[in-house]
Amino acid sequence: MFIPKIYKSEDQELMKKIISENAFALLISDKQRLSATHSMFLLNEKEDNFYVETHISKANFQAKVLKDGDEVLCDFLGAHSYISSSWYEKTNVSTWNYEAVQIRGKVKLMTDEELYQHLTKLTFKFEKIQKCPMFVETIGEEMVRKEMKGAFGINIYPTEIFIANKLSQNRNEFDFENIILNLGQSDSANEKKIAELMKKNRSLI
Repeated sequence: MFIPKIYKSEDQELMKKIISENAFALLISDKQRLSATHSMFLLNEKEDNFYVETHISKANFQAKVLKDGDEVLCDFLGAHSYISSSWYEKTNVSTWNYEAVQIRGKVKLMTDEELYQHLTKLTFKFEKIQKCPMFVETIGEEMVRKEMKGAFGINIYPTEIFIANKLSQNRNEFDFENIILNLGQSDSANEKKIAELMKKNRSLI
């Protein structure tokens, strides 16, 4: 992913936040043919290193061809919003503000036990906020292990990481404030979030 220097971030905490909040992302591979699957990801940290983990259906083409050591690309899109050129002081072109992370990495297939632990962690993450959470322990190990026979689990160890944080850093103060004003008047949750991220990011510069 090409990221102009002004929008490129090295902030590891920002990367973790984008991945955690946008866990339903794309797993992309080109082994035998170009393929992409939307799947649920988890960030797994080990000391100063980390990897991401996910699972897809064994019926999926990627599950039939991916092996240890194969290269994949994981694409996480965070908040994003159209930015109209009508909000600028001077005539210019419209654009798009967004947060995104791409991780290129090597595949390591999960063992059955690793897959079980992956499903346990993934279920906990999304069930803990429910009124009546249905954890793996609640469902029962026997049923979970039976169902996971149809799942293909993989860990992805990063070789390259790209963090994009495009929040109108190139605009003058008038344009910047007017963009925030217009985004804030929208009914779109994404546009409101971009406005808040712009304010936060400007305060850090």
